[in-house]
Amino acid sequence: MRQYTQFYIDGEWIDPAIASSCDVINPADESIAGVISLGSQADVDKAATAARAAFAAFARFTRQERLELLQNILASYEQHYDEIALAISEEMGAPLPFAREEQAACGSSHLQSAISALKNFQFVEDKGSTRVYKEPIGVCAFITPWNWPLNQITCKVAPAIATGCTIILKPSEIAPFSAYLFAQVMEEAGVPAGVFNMINGDGPTVGAAMAAHPEVDMVSFTGSTRAGILVAKAAADTVKRVTQELGGKSANIILDDADLETAVSGGTLSCFSNSGQSCNAPTRMLVPAALHDEAVAIAVNTANAVVVGEPKAEGTDIGPVVSKLHFDQIQKLIQQGIDEGTELVVGGTGKPANRDKGYYVRPTIFANVDNSSTIAQQEIFGPVLAIIPYQDDAEAIRIANDTPYGLCAYVSGSEARVLATAAQLRSGMVQLNGDEGSFDAPFGGYKQSGNGREFAEYGFEDFLELKAVMGIEI
Repeated sequence: MRQYTQFYIDGEWIDPAIASSCDVINPADESIAGVISLGSQADVDKAATAARAAFAAFARFTRQERLELLQNILASYEQHYDEIALAISEEMGAPLPFAREEQAACGSSHLQSAISALKNFQFVEDKGSTRVYKEPIGVCAFITPWNWPLNQITCKVAPAIATGCTIILKPSEIAPFSAYLFAQVMEEAGVPAGVFNMINGDGPTVGAAMAAHPEVDMVSFTGSTRAGILVAKAAADTVKRVTQELGGKSANIILDDADLETAVSGGTLSCFSNSGQSCNAPTRMLVPAALHDEAVAIAVNTANAVVVGEPKAEGTDIGPVVSKLHFDQIQKLIQQGIDEGTELVVGGTGKPANRDKGYYVRPTIFANVDNSSTIAQQEIFGPVLAIIPYQDDAEAIRIANDTPYGLCAYVSGSEARVLATAAQLRSGMVQLNGDEGSFDAPFGGYKQSGNGREFAEYGFEDFLELKAVMGIEI
């Protein structure tokens, strides 16, 4: 069992100010996988003081010094790669191959993309007689989630290091193992004391204290829209910058000239990937009404072939969801869809056969879904797909945009039509014909999916302040 009870503050592993332990549950078998400490205001104060003290010197690091530091972090990360992948699998139930090839791989990719972006990023620009400087914003507080733990940590930490900011990280207390190992990576890479600090804790205590802290200049939060609103309110009194990557209810529009088998099966698998626990999952599949029944049959066949199993078992496609609380919420929403009279074509409430222990959810599909229904409007965050029929392209676009979210959208069909459709979608990202996206593209959304952008050079901007120096003779 893992014992990760210390925090990393000012270059040292220290005990929390107030002893308070928290069991971490393995969602695959409901056993206690480890113990962490929960922090307090006093721990946040100590980390904020360390980050503020380190900022002045770190902000003056040259581009080359920051490049070398990022390269050291990447090298250390790669040395711990398999250990990190195993930790991710244990803490949030990802199948081990998926944890290695997708989850842990995100950490390497974000570090690599930040290194590439930093090499040529313009921190100084001349505009006539004005010189514009892009300077590090200061102390940054990161509150990260459990569903893609290392992805969300590294896509914040890498640009912060690249731009010269100092960091306080609060990872999810539900899935904290990989973050603890990442802090060890930062220590081994030679990150200067106080530049990176990590505290475990819950949102109402540590997260709120970080968001409100007067020594914090910027908060980057990834999680639910509900929690994001609370973070923004906590940060408002000190007028700090807040960036948010929140929920989604992404539409997957399949046009009538798409390869139906490829588009439907691929969209279904993408919805179920990571046990449906991705903010950008294509959870609303929009299909032409005339092709609805055929699309449903393809989706059902695809779902029936998905293997729900123990994360370390060979052949497992998806593992459990992260916690009992989350399992119960998914079950409640599936039942609500049934109670509202929506057509259930596969899956439903309860666990898969032979899965008495663990938080396993049956891959579930609803057909002939009305877009105003609960399962079409509310983010379920589980392997639940809603198939929605539409009459023409205009109606598909209207349905796709009829959501409080706007993180991602998907379109399949001929090139001219998918581009025309993408142009009309109120979404921060649109993936065409099964494209899986890139770590060099901006990640973020419209509306209640948040603000700001992450990944590569686009992620740098949120960590920078602009200073205009005017009257320069050029």
